[in-house]
Amino acid sequence: MRLFRRRRRAATPSRRRRLWSWLALVALLVIGADGLYLAWLWPDWEQLAAGPVPESSFIHTYRERREHDRRLPPLRWQPVPLSRIAPALRRAVIVAEDSRFYSHEGVDLTAVLEALEYNWEQGKARHGASTISQQTVKNLFLSPSRNPLRKWHELVLTWAMENNLRKRRILELYLNVAEFGPGVYGAEAAARAYWGIPAEALTAGQAVELAATLPAPTRDNPASRTPQFLRRYAKILRHLTPPRL
Repeated sequence: MRLFRRRRRAATPSRRRRLWSWLALVALLVIGADGLYLAWLWPDWEQLAAGPVPESSFIHTYRERREHDRRLPPLRWQPVPLSRIAPALRRAVIVAEDSRFYSHEGVDLTAVLEALEYNWEQGKARHGASTISQQTVKNLFLSPSRNPLRKWHELVLTWAMENNLRKRRILELYLNVAEFGPGVYGAEAAARAYWGIPAEALTAGQAVELAATLPAPTRDNPASRTPQFLRRYAKILRHLTPPRL
């Protein structure tokens, strides 16, 4: 009986080694598969830096959804150069979504810490810290999924985008693929959908309305004018308006 027990104890380290070997193999397979997926996602940065604005992953998904459900609003998307988007909208979006856009390198660590503190105090994850660069990557290449692996892909692609594209181009891409309402993508389509004008003709007030739409465009937009939309509109307007001395 004692001999049997000794054999069992002696076999335990061997089983542990096999377990760790299997875990290491699984980890290597996951890392390898993820690397292949990232390689498949990896864009031609030179083409993205100078070519036409590509159809984003979100726009492609909406197009496919509407093919199967004609009750959805028609897709509106008309990309234009940044020079044909009102400066007022550029300012309003940066103030609303990423006030340190021109100073960070893709990820705003200050905003991340502020969001963590806010969410801790509220007891809920209600405040995000995604930069315009991160949102551009998510819209162009990724899915709406919130799993940790997608977030990792977002960070890797954001780092690459910041190293290959100028800030002006990143902003141009974002303003052309961001969702501004049900089936409405990009500043040009939004300006025409809500006011019947081109994006370059947007007033300061209209620009703030579009910026206020970005967090929840299908629910809170210039057409629905929900309480959340109006509160956000007022908040952005306060940040844009210099204080009276």
